[in-house]
Amino acid sequence: MASNTGSTFKDRRDASLAARQAMMERFKARTPANDPEFQVKQAELVAIHEAREARIAERKAAKAAEIARVEAERKAAEEAAAAEARARAAEERARQKAARDEAYAARKARKKTK
Repeated sequence: MASNTGSTFKDRRDASLAARQAMMERFKARTPANDPEFQVKQAELVAIHEAREARIAERKAAKAAEIARVEAERKAAEEAAAAEARARAAEERARQKAARDEAYAARKARKKTK
């Protein structure tokens, strides 16, 4: 066991602080931010990420365009169906009016013959 003869608390504290500072300097010197290869790799990763984001945005835009196209087709089909229904209803009303007019004319003809 080592003895602490001749060292005071202040000496031990200063030694500990110096050791921590030396470890921190070694750690900072070793960080990837100071490494040029790391910076190149980070730039590549950023470029890949931006390209991925661009592809995702492109897909979203294409999907939105497809949804808009389908919606427009659906709306056109609904309008065509509504126009056809209105035409059928008008035709039915015309047929019913013709039948009423015919019945009215037949009644008038019967009254004249009496």
